[in-house]
Amino acid sequence: MAVVTVEICVADEAGAVAAIAGGADRIELCAALEAGGLTPSLALLERVLARARPAGVEVHAMVRPRAGDFAYDADELALAIAEGQALVGAGADGLVFGACRGAWLDEAALADFADAHAGTRLTLHRAIDLVADPVAAVGTVIALRYERILSSGGAATADEGADTLRRMVERAAGRCRIAAGSGVRADNVAGLIARTGVDHVHGSASLPGPPVDARVVALGFAVGPRRMTDREAVAALCAAASKPV
Repeated sequence: MAVVTVEICVADEAGAVAAIAGGADRIELCAALEAGGLTPSLALLERVLARARPAGVEVHAMVRPRAGDFAYDADELALAIAEGQALVGAGADGLVFGACRGAWLDEAALADFADAHAGTRLTLHRAIDLVADPVAAVGTVIALRYERILSSGGAATADEGADTLRRMVERAAGRCRIAAGSGVRADNVAGLIARTGVDHVHGSASLPGPPVDARVVALGFAVGPRRMTDREAVAALCAAASKPV
C-alpha cells in the first residue's frame, strides 16, 4: 500500500500546533478559512514555520488575494504573484494557487504564476472543480508545471466526486499528485483512498469553536463560530489514512 500524505489546512498558529501534534505530514496555511482560504500574512507564516520546521512538517501557503471566484484581472494576478514571491522568500515550502474563467482553467494566468515562481513547488487548488472536465484538465495542469492538484472531483465532497478523482489519478499517471479534499474525515478516508487511488488527502480536522456573540454576527463581523483544528481529529485522520480497507 502506498504511503499517503495527510495535509491539514489551518488559519492560525494554534491550528498549526494541533496539526503537528496530531501527526500531519504537511500544512496548508491560509487566512479566512470561512471564505475558502485567503493569502496568509508573512508574520503568521513565520510563526507557523517556527513550529513546523523542528517537527519536519512542510508548510504550503495559499495564494488567493480575495474571496469570490478565481477569475483574476491583471492587477489581481500581479498582486497574487507578489504575494507568492513574498511567501517563498519568507520560507514557504510551496504555494497553492488556482485561476479559472467560467468552465475553463485560465491557462495564461496559471502560466504567468508558474513562470514567476520557477523552482517552487506548486499546487493547483479546487478552482479545478469549477471546470467542465476536471479529468481532461489534468494534462493542462501537468504541462503548466504544477506538481499537485487539490480536488473534490468537481463535486461538493470528495466522496461524491470519487469516480472523477479516480479518473484524474489515472490521467495523471504519476506525473503529478492528486489530493482528495472536501469532507475528508477519519471515518471515510480509507474508503476514499481505496476507491480513488489518491496518495494525498486534505482536510481541516476541525471542530466548531466557542459560540460567537450574536451582536458580532449581526454586525457582519462573523458568520458563526470559528472552526478550530483539533489534535485528536488530526490524529484519527492520519491513523485512518494509513490503514488498508
